[in-house]
Amino acid sequence: MKKQAAKIITVFSCKGGVGKTTTTINLAGIYSLMDKKVLIIDLDLNSGGIALSLNVPVEKTIFNAVDDISNNRFEEISNYVCKYNDKIDVLAAPKDPRNALKIDSKYVNLIISSCIYKYDVILIDTSHNLSPVSLTAIDKSDNTLFMVTNDPVDLKNARSMIAIFEDTENDNYKVVFNSSKDTGKDYFSLFDVKNIIKHNIDYTIDHSFYIKDIDKYVIDGEILTLNKKIRSSKKNDIIKLTKLATALLNSKEPNKEVRKDG
Repeated sequence: MKKQAAKIITVFSCKGGVGKTTTTINLAGIYSLMDKKVLIIDLDLNSGGIALSLNVPVEKTIFNAVDDISNNRFEEISNYVCKYNDKIDVLAAPKDPRNALKIDSKYVNLIISSCIYKYDVILIDTSHNLSPVSLTAIDKSDNTLFMVTNDPVDLKNARSMIAIFEDTENDNYKVVFNSSKDTGKDYFSLFDVKNIIKHNIDYTIDHSFYIKDIDKYVIDGEILTLNKKIRSSKKNDIIKLTKLATALLNSKEPNKEVRKDG
């Protein structure tokens, strides 16, 4: 029986520091608990933090994969990923940020196609820049999580991005309001946020999921959703995030263009 193609989920925002990387990693933890094989692709090419946040040893990165593809040396995506645990692999961002400029967006689809039938879920963390690489990832995804916060600059940029989504008839995105980030910045109510961005909020990460000592977990390379203490103390928040993860798996039909190339 032919293996089912992976669900591709891209996490995007219009501003740095909104919780994209943390959300990507937390979703990976939840999917691993669902017994799903997960690949995290770090497309924040200039300053990606997935491998650093997970303390995984990196020998090769996405730059090496792209370089080998362009020179007909590429064989298996497994030669470029690093392992976090039995369920979670990482395709890291370039070690040297200068190599980010050498990664053409045309290779993103080739990378995805090379692993589409090797994993159950592919999570893509992106830069907050509206780059060709990020746009390609969004275009090839089954769902995009568009992260917003209570930050005024973030919300203004988010309104512009949603207008772009509408102009390009892109409807495979969910707006996620992360109120667990910068909890002291409660400038706007949820009603205000909806009016500012001219769009409904599909999911909310509540204040209660704020982790005061989150840096400790990052230093230790821990995934919050896999930590027993966090799972106990933040039970309701974990349940909500699990519902989001499940909804993304059960979303609309896979992107046929990527599957065809695979």
